[in-house]
Amino acid sequence: MYKKISNELNSLKNKNKAQILQRFFKTEKGEYGFGDRFLGIVVPRQRQVAIKYYGSATLVDVKKLLHSPWHEYRLVGLLLLTYKFPHSSPKEKKQIFRFYLQTIDCINNWDLVDLSADKIVGAYLFDQPNKKILYQLAKSKNVWSRRIAIVATFYFIKHNQFSDTLRLAKLLLHDEHDLIHKAVGWMLREIGKRDQKVLVKFLDKYYKKMPRTMLRYAIERLSINHRQQYMKK
Repeated sequence: MYKKISNELNSLKNKNKAQILQRFFKTEKGEYGFGDRFLGIVVPRQRQVAIKYYGSATLVDVKKLLHSPWHEYRLVGLLLLTYKFPHSSPKEKKQIFRFYLQTIDCINNWDLVDLSADKIVGAYLFDQPNKKILYQLAKSKNVWSRRIAIVATFYFIKHNQFSDTLRLAKLLLHDEHDLIHKAVGWMLREIGKRDQKVLVKFLDKYYKKMPRTMLRYAIERLSINHRQQYMKK
């Protein structure tokens, strides 16, 4: 099945689009996506490929995709997992969750994290009493592991459970990477969309310690006056 997926992705490549994506995902030396390579396939087309093959592709196929130097191969591999997960048995879900964590080094750009972490890590851990893996990931030296930790909680947020997101946000307040500032601010904003009082309580306590980018993302949905109050303080 890997060969079929590979052939289909190669047939969709677009050199001009690939050059645009190389710049967009910061692939130059010294940038966060250094060395990543693109075929130039838009995400909707990648989703179509994943939907077509998720029922027949195995974890062996996905592993091959994830270890590819091509960004689109890795994203399709992750999309396959996100489509497989809801239709899997509890045993299979655990296997997919573990597989995801075992191949975490391949999940090495923000879109790969954002399109998969909540749907696999968050969905699996939601009913689990022990969520310590999120805090281990949040303390990792790997920026993508830290982003997975906070973005995974988007699944919890969608089910109106905010406690882990808030704990992780506090843990990541002093993170040095802009991509973590954005992710934490994004999750805080999502909490605010569902319960503004919870967001405001967190902001009132920690806004002075929050990086500017994180704060801007977090307050984006608040009223103009409310936003100005936090930015001026």
